[in-house]
Amino acid sequence: MKRTASYLATALLLLVTGSPVWAGPTSIVWIPSVDVQPFKTMDLGINNFFRASGDVDAPPNRLASRDANTLDLSLTFGLLPFKAVQMEVGVDYVVIANDPNDQHPWSGNAKLAITEEALLPHAPALAVGVYNGRPAKDIATNDAPYVASGQNIVYGLAAKTVPALGPLPTLGRFSVGYYRGSRRALIDEAGRVRNHGVLLSWDRTLKEISENLWLGLDYMGGRNSNGSFNVGFSWAFARNVNLLFGYDMYTHSSLAGSNTLTLQFDIKVPD
Repeated sequence: MKRTASYLATALLLLVTGSPVWAGPTSIVWIPSVDVQPFKTMDLGINNFFRASGDVDAPPNRLASRDANTLDLSLTFGLLPFKAVQMEVGVDYVVIANDPNDQHPWSGNAKLAITEEALLPHAPALAVGVYNGRPAKDIATNDAPYVASGQNIVYGLAAKTVPALGPLPTLGRFSVGYYRGSRRALIDEAGRVRNHGVLLSWDRTLKEISENLWLGLDYMGGRNSNGSFNVGFSWAFARNVNLLFGYDMYTHSSLAGSNTLTLQFDIKVPD
């Protein structure tokens, strides 16, 4: 009992206090998911975002080089040894080619989650977390709409797998949530605070084709650089090796730049 209380106390402390170098959580395509890295498991992520077209129109204070490709290198660790309550923390290093706006590439995340039906029969999975976290005071006002770190996005999610009524084994997993971030970082083109919005997603393993094939869709609301609709599919080459192909459609291109093709490679290292 004392050991369990110690694990939970440590997890809650990490989630509340955070760290200036924690970033991208386990996700669907773009938004966080309720999934968590298993205990004593480390996930190495190599995530590339390639511009699908040329530069878009931008306000006068924005450099065209913001429409360059982005590389995100991440490490995510599972912390709790429980089946029902799980936690992960991670660190990301984000590199945006030739971009002088964001001089702080390190950021990170923490996520605490409860699995489906852990609380009650038919109860959804629940997750709370923070990502793109670092001190927002480092952000200059004229750079704010375009930075990745210092957004300090806090979110909550609920997700439920819906059984199928017909021949399919399941209709998939649906999730809904909400986020709020830094008032300094998440603003629109006119400098107005746009630091919150909805989170929506659907995902499903396409077992009727292969146990290794997965499809996901997600949406992040808000008139800021994160607002987008995203679609992706992945293939598991092994139990611990996964490759995702996706497409990101930004709802406010003057803030986020042109749409991107994403290639996300993950390797999980068990204990």
